[in-house]
Amino acid sequence: MGKLLRFILAAVFMLSLSVTSFAFELSKPLCLAPAKPGGGFDLTCRLVSNSLLASKLIDKPMMVNFMPGGVGAVAYNHVIGQRPDDAEMIVAVSTGSALNISQGKFGKFTEDDVRWLAALGADYGAIIVRADAKWNTLGELIEDLKKNPKGYVLGSGGSIGSQDWFKAALIAKEAGVNPKDMRYVAFEGGGEALAALLGGHIQIYPGDIAEFSGQYDSGKYKVLAVLSEERLPGKFSNIPTAKEQGYDVVWTTWRGYYMGPKVTDEQYNYWVDLLNRLVKTDEFKKEREARGLYPFTKIGKEFDDFVKKDVKRFKELAKEAGLIK
Repeated sequence: MGKLLRFILAAVFMLSLSVTSFAFELSKPLCLAPAKPGGGFDLTCRLVSNSLLASKLIDKPMMVNFMPGGVGAVAYNHVIGQRPDDAEMIVAVSTGSALNISQGKFGKFTEDDVRWLAALGADYGAIIVRADAKWNTLGELIEDLKKNPKGYVLGSGGSIGSQDWFKAALIAKEAGVNPKDMRYVAFEGGGEALAALLGGHIQIYPGDIAEFSGQYDSGKYKVLAVLSEERLPGKFSNIPTAKEQGYDVVWTTWRGYYMGPKVTDEQYNYWVDLLNRLVKTDEFKKEREARGLYPFTKIGKEFDDFVKKDVKRFKELAKEAGLIK
């Protein structure tokens, strides 16, 4: 009788675990893009919304809503203040968001005020010059910057303190130039910066390799280095990294998602499991490639740890550059 009772109790316990594990189900899944339609946050939301439905991991379409303002600051404050426990919603986030958090641009809230869910893709920085530029390696460019720090203009699609500015600052730092002293011109976007490069208004464009992809075969430019840990696959495989040329400069533009701070562990883990399954599907891999992103997968605690380390690193860079105290 004792054995039978223990068996029944164990069965009831396992059943309760099973019920608990699947108690939360999505009814109206939503991805919030903290910008206007058509930009990087929109792309990030479409990456997951399209592939979740195509892979049949969810049976209801994921809506995409937009909340522009402060490069993510308005949405960040809204989620924490108004929808902290909304487990149906994930919010698009990027390296640029972490950079802004590190500089206090999200107001009183910090990297500890949301639940970091996952990064599912990335782009990488690249150092681009005109095809007829005298430099053929990153080392040649850096040597010239050392000799004549004011003699060359760097320009990109971001203001001081932005991702593109930081790429330029890292190159200047390798040349021994104080980032505050470098000649930098901010443009509205990458297309405008590339036009300025062709026109001779700037000599060095620290951009993104995926954004530049459409121009790569034009013959008008050359890429001195890609800012990834290892060489990229496909048509960019012949471009050396900065690291292999002896310069420890890496810039990963990751794209991911966070959730409100009061989402329960059960609800959070539901999404962790869902995205772990998603990244293994062919539908997701095709969608990621179509969006011009490279494999970069960090889900759950791994992503949480990664973001917090990234924010800490950005704070140190911002202090070195005199952007924060």
